[in-house]
Amino acid sequence: MDLQPATETDLSEIIALTNLAFRGEVGWTLESKYIEGERISLTGLKEDLTAHPDARMMIWRDQSDGSLMGSVWLEPRKNGTWYMGLLAVRPERQGQQLGRRMLEASEAMIRRDGGKRVRISVVNVRERLMGWYERRGYVRTGEREPFPYGNENVGRPLRDDLEFIMLEKTL
Repeated sequence: MDLQPATETDLSEIIALTNLAFRGEVGWTLESKYIEGERISLTGLKEDLTAHPDARMMIWRDQSDGSLMGSVWLEPRKNGTWYMGLLAVRPERQGQQLGRRMLEASEAMIRRDGGKRVRISVVNVRERLMGWYERRGYVRTGEREPFPYGNENVGRPLRDDLEFIMLEKTL
């Protein structure tokens, strides 16, 4: 899998894929039972990229037709730790190991750039997704971060008990 840096012209497709993967109607990674609305907007993504100039939005396109198959946010933090977020693949292709391959390609890229650890955050009610990451070597750190209630840039929560669970993997 060949991850490439996203360009300005890729951003609208990334938004569509991310919203479909997180808040659509098909796939096991949906969080629409807990949060409604868009997962991310074009304005929000552009603001995040501006606020985090070291971050990279990476994409994977099908070589045969150029369609966007997956995307992921990779951001170097301190002490060799990177944050990975917004990992998304085409929902209709879930179950074909695409997410696993995206994850492995992302970790390989981080490793090549000197990263030693990867951190992710998962909404606390998404046990199945946390289990998927744990089977790939991620460990819950015990850290929790508050859900950004009132921030429409991440959607509208349908519950009042949401928070983020932090997981980490040593590379």
